[in-house]
Amino acid sequence: MKKTIVLFLVIINMIPFLSGCWNQKELNDLAFVMAMGVDKGKHKQFDLTFQLVNPGNVSSGQSGGGGQGLPIAVYKSSGDTLTEAARNLTKKVSRRLYYAHTNIIVLSDKLNKQNMLNVFDAFEREPEFRTTTEIIIAKKSTAEELVTTLTILDKLPVNKISKQLQTSEKMLGENIKVNVDDFVSGLVSKGKQPIANGYMVKGDKSIAKNADNLTSTVPKAYLMVDGLAVFNDGKLIGWIENNKARGVVWVLNKVKSTDMNLDWKGKKAALNLTPIRSKTKISVKMKNGKPMIQVVIKEESIISEVNTPINLEDPAVIQALERKMGRKIEKEVRSSIKEAQRKKCDIFGFGDKVHVAYPRYWKKIENNWDEQFANTEVTVKVYAFNRRAGIRRNPFWDAMKQ
Repeated sequence: MKKTIVLFLVIINMIPFLSGCWNQKELNDLAFVMAMGVDKGKHKQFDLTFQLVNPGNVSSGQSGGGGQGLPIAVYKSSGDTLTEAARNLTKKVSRRLYYAHTNIIVLSDKLNKQNMLNVFDAFEREPEFRTTTEIIIAKKSTAEELVTTLTILDKLPVNKISKQLQTSEKMLGENIKVNVDDFVSGLVSKGKQPIANGYMVKGDKSIAKNADNLTSTVPKAYLMVDGLAVFNDGKLIGWIENNKARGVVWVLNKVKSTDMNLDWKGKKAALNLTPIRSKTKISVKMKNGKPMIQVVIKEESIISEVNTPINLEDPAVIQALERKMGRKIEKEVRSSIKEAQRKKCDIFGFGDKVHVAYPRYWKKIENNWDEQFANTEVTVKVYAFNRRAGIRRNPFWDAMKQ
């Protein structure tokens, strides 16, 4: 009898845990937001553009009618807050917006400081929204134009942007992944300002969102990553591009790989070296009562292309190439630091290093760090090492005597 009573009580206590999902959502009732564009509003504070996935047209299978239409549907809405704009969209969309799969947020380069600051609280506060979502800045384009552009190789344009950023980061070294957490950390820090990747629509923007853009082997409009957007106190103050952008990535210790041309005996771009490993260390020491930043980079590369006669079996030649490589990286990094100092914007986090190393000194100058940073002495030292020359040593140029 006692065992029966105990079993009954156990069953009664388990009932609350067997009640199912209280907040379940049916897939047929959800509209999956893959990307969101935020432009400065014409009548309200914000104009939002939502890229919604059309699951039936994304499937690559032969059955079920997949792939008969466009893979995305795009809707626009306006509001003085992001929440208002998103809820106003229910007038046009029959399903509930679902943000758990949002991969990209596109912010217009026309957003002012107050607009920019008003954007991020909603992103951080919404429980469905992942703060690992990437932030990109629409450059010489509107956020709407980026969100509505159709792409060929990737059915979902948002996937094209994500993959392109990953590829550029891994192969070119001029971009780094920046998500909502990264950007907000830069906004609230006094020792480091945020950056973000720039993106633009190239070609005929009027056809970018039409299916006709998918019917040509050479797209008339396409998306292209272009430079790093630099912010100060939430305001976009300029861009850093090309080799200067790569210099920023060197300092931030984010270079995974890239390529660099070297001249040799008067011939331009005679060799190409590909860095395969890189490590950047930043330290601070006081000099004459002021902080001095030391940037030390250790880089390892391989020889990927040779277009001139050269003896790669000679250790002296390899050492000469290493010195050339080190000087070129050093020049790029110095140029990037000078550009940031000219903009009076510490995007490298040097201020955070000063804060950690000399907290008392930091308390005195933290509110004026932008000015201090612009005049801070920064030394750069690069140690470059060549590890291998590919599957052959000396090039065929030696045999041709050219």
